[in-house]
Amino acid sequence: MPRLVIAAPSSGSGKTTVATGLMAAFSERGLAVSPHKAGPDYIDPGYHALATGRPGRNLDSFMCGAELIAPLFAHGAAGCDLAIVEGVMGLYDGAAGRGELASTAQVAKLLRAPVVLVVDASSQSRSVAALVHGFASFDPQVRLGGVILNKVGSDRHEVMLREALEEAGMPVLGVLRRAPQVAAPSRHLGLVPVAERRRDAVASVAALADQVRAGCDLDALMALARTAPALSCEAWAPEQALFPRLEDAARRQNPAPSGGPPGRSLGEFEARGLGRSPSNGAAPVIAIAGGPAFTFSYAEHAELLRAAGAEVVTFDPLRDEALPEGTTGLVIGGGFPEVYAPELSANEPLRKAVAAFAAAGGPVAAECAGLLYLARSLDGKPMCGVLDADARMSERLTLGYREAVAVSDSVLAPAGTRLRGHEFHRTVIEPGAGPAPAWGFTHPERRVEGFVQHGVHASYLHTHWAAEPSVALRFAEAAAAHR
Repeated sequence: MPRLVIAAPSSGSGKTTVATGLMAAFSERGLAVSPHKAGPDYIDPGYHALATGRPGRNLDSFMCGAELIAPLFAHGAAGCDLAIVEGVMGLYDGAAGRGELASTAQVAKLLRAPVVLVVDASSQSRSVAALVHGFASFDPQVRLGGVILNKVGSDRHEVMLREALEEAGMPVLGVLRRAPQVAAPSRHLGLVPVAERRRDAVASVAALADQVRAGCDLDALMALARTAPALSCEAWAPEQALFPRLEDAARRQNPAPSGGPPGRSLGEFEARGLGRSPSNGAAPVIAIAGGPAFTFSYAEHAELLRAAGAEVVTFDPLRDEALPEGTTGLVIGGGFPEVYAPELSANEPLRKAVAAFAAAGGPVAAECAGLLYLARSLDGKPMCGVLDADARMSERLTLGYREAVAVSDSVLAPAGTRLRGHEFHRTVIEPGAGPAPAWGFTHPERRVEGFVQHGVHASYLHTHWAAEPSVALRFAEAAAAHR
């Protein structure tokens, strides 16, 4: 799999601009491009998906573990001609106090992928060589294959930068001039998601492709991508993650045809009755909130739920006045309900439907935005009223990785289950936890957070279910049991 990691010395250098533009430019050449993002970010993968027509996928070694990075990458990149991984923060920045953990550098090493460094050259000339030399030599196991210079001011500026990097022996693979017309708008938690500005986002991605095509040597970048050696790992698969022993038995009983992929039979899964209703055998219907207000979701979550036997459907709380027909499980992930509080509040029929579903014991998994939506109010606007709590915007940004243990038995996990997750919000909810909290944080600070009541699990913590597939299986089974 030819592959590149797009990194930078620091945030704000133009990684997303370059990575998205490269994805779009190579896609326009007729290549199937697999988009990936290092770290927990949900917003950038939306732009990647728009550029490639494939789901943007995250590679987070803190939440999922280093051992899953290559298998998850291989799963997402299957059948593609090229994979592009956008880094997070600066090349060597990762989980605070954990060395290289969750850094772009670690992901590049785990994938054995060459790195292209995007440098904001707007305020430097010859010093760029010293900067790049430092990044190239800091960790010999990170292979820096070239540089793309961003925000170059003039032809003369470009000549000085190229001369300096030639002296340092570092290839220049692209030069991009300042182009504010292609910048995506931002607000309190970063870029505005694609779902909120699709028409403008399509135009922005097209402009990025034009800019990258004009300023970058695509042939040289593809040649660099092809230098990545083979990965000796098996691709992650949701069925294998959920039912490893049954999957292995299916492979033994139905071996791979000569030269083909492993043969598989799902009969063993269905024989177990996992994710199926005991009453009529129908697949449980799990509704996942979507639309502009709820854009944060990892692609593997829906894949795991389907592998567990569920039918996964989406709905838009801004527009749909009822839950999807036959809903037996409800997932409300992250997003920006604070931006759409008046519209969410105005959809009273759906708020009542969600409240009734929760009151009847229906399984509900809510993360961050979902937690706010289930509260009694958000910035004074009535919400679903499932939780005895009120939410409001805050001046303080809460951001960082968390190590957590489940405090209470819930539809997601039994008490004592340990998971790693991520918090990212500028809201507070009062009280911060219910009589039965969801999580107890053990690092970097000790506190309890979230709500578990009846079939509801609501928390600020974002988790990646690939790290603990039993979460998806337990939720699918709860949905199957609920009628």
